[in-house]
Amino acid sequence: MPIPEKRWQHIIPVAFIMYTIAFVDRTNISLALPSISHELHMNPEQAGSAAGVFFWGYLLLQIPGGHLAEHWSAKRFISILLVCWGLAAVACGLVHTWREFWVMRLVLGIAEGGVWPATLVLLAHWFPRAERARANAYWMLCLPTAVVISSPVSGWILGRWGWRVMLVSEGAIPFVWLIIWIIFIADRPHQANWISVEEREFLETTLEREGAELDFQASEPYLKLLLRPQVLLLVLIYFLVNSGNYGYLFWLPSALHSEKRLSDLVVGILFAIPFIVTGIGMVLISRHSDKVHERRRHVARALAWGGVFLLASVLLSPHSFALSFLAITLVGAGSFGSLGPFWAIPSETLPRSVSGSAMGLINALGNLGGYFGPVIVGYLNKRTGNFVYGFAALGAGFILGTMLTSLVKTQRKPAVP
Repeated sequence: MPIPEKRWQHIIPVAFIMYTIAFVDRTNISLALPSISHELHMNPEQAGSAAGVFFWGYLLLQIPGGHLAEHWSAKRFISILLVCWGLAAVACGLVHTWREFWVMRLVLGIAEGGVWPATLVLLAHWFPRAERARANAYWMLCLPTAVVISSPVSGWILGRWGWRVMLVSEGAIPFVWLIIWIIFIADRPHQANWISVEEREFLETTLEREGAELDFQASEPYLKLLLRPQVLLLVLIYFLVNSGNYGYLFWLPSALHSEKRLSDLVVGILFAIPFIVTGIGMVLISRHSDKVHERRRHVARALAWGGVFLLASVLLSPHSFALSFLAITLVGAGSFGSLGPFWAIPSETLPRSVSGSAMGLINALGNLGGYFGPVIVGYLNKRTGNFVYGFAALGAGFILGTMLTSLVKTQRKPAVP
């Protein structure tokens, strides 16, 4: 008789929508950046800095967030952060100068900072190793889904009422979802009253066995475990991934505006198309990674895919807008598709005592790419008057990430339930 799997219907959807809201509040300024820049008198370099400063604030709660989720409660910690980031997101729509906007983006980054590692820890408490790439990817589908769902809506609000109404209305959504989060989420299987006895016993037995297989390393000093070469290599790879992903995510609407005279609504619709393809890539790559029990090659090939198509888009841009847009539509299927198997690696190679903190460290330093990616594109756009060199630099970063991934050590055969 098969083991019931209510965790897939219960944990994933609630976490998925929670982080979809977070990602909307983080990235909705990409559509509004031309309007915000005009009203707040920001040049491209200042706009890139304001978009990317979020990630400096994002540093603060990464390691504490992973540690608190592992040793205290992911549910309670994220509940607090839902309130804090909602307040900061609303405040972004109430600013009057570009400096105030810069500060509130920084505060928003601080408020959202611990959510990602805390959610990864939560998923590791509910999904065994053979399911983890899929669980990570299904949750991380919130990244492209947030863009697909919110871009047309945000474009409509932006065109009808302006960027302030867009930021305030979307920034208030976390207060509603907080209630759902508190009701439906449990930190571990034994705390959930909706799970069957069979599923609870299967999870507790399997997860305990898998954790014990890695805990022999825990005798090493904590700091040595946290700063081992494997972790630092994952930091560098994730930095390159985020530089590319956020660099073209924040600037793609502006690039579309510069190529064609398009309305905010049309740009919002076009902006959503690449992220539909991205979602398909994330599902296919993560399912295959779990099926063959392999992580490293899946990450490397996915990043190579993203880099090749981003460079192809750059090369095609002087000749054909349609072909260039088609190429960039395929980028995210690889660059975002790498995330499911990538984030399975830390929890499959590190002892439980340090894995939450390590994921926080990887996410903290790696997400600085979300600052430097937009800034590099903005700087090169200011110097050259176009997006060609900026997007080419991002594509080269994906290719470098592919090469670095070959050095990562992984567990080749996760336990199969």
